[in-house]
Amino acid sequence: MQAYVYILASKPHGTLYIGSCADPALRIEQHRQGHGSQFVKKYSVYTLVYLEGCETTHDAITLERRMKRWRRSWKIDRIEKDNPNWDDLYPHLNQYLPL
Repeated sequence: MQAYVYILASKPHGTLYIGSCADPALRIEQHRQGHGSQFVKKYSVYTLVYLEGCETTHDAITLERRMKRWRRSWKIDRIEKDNPNWDDLYPHLNQYLPL
């Protein structure tokens, strides 16, 4: 089963949240409705700025944990490599997910 690691941001170079899930469309919608993470709700971290697919849920969780230990500058570099303008990827999520 494919799973994903995602990064949400409050604004460009703002507060970041890293998570993993099997269904990013559902999970991001949950975050935006204020469910699932008190951190996301407290700091208004709702903009999907990064999404990476992994082969398995285990791989996604492993990558999530690894990324959470990264220096902030590394996380920002990772985001800006694919999304230099920090655009919200959520409205175009179907372009990033397999059919």
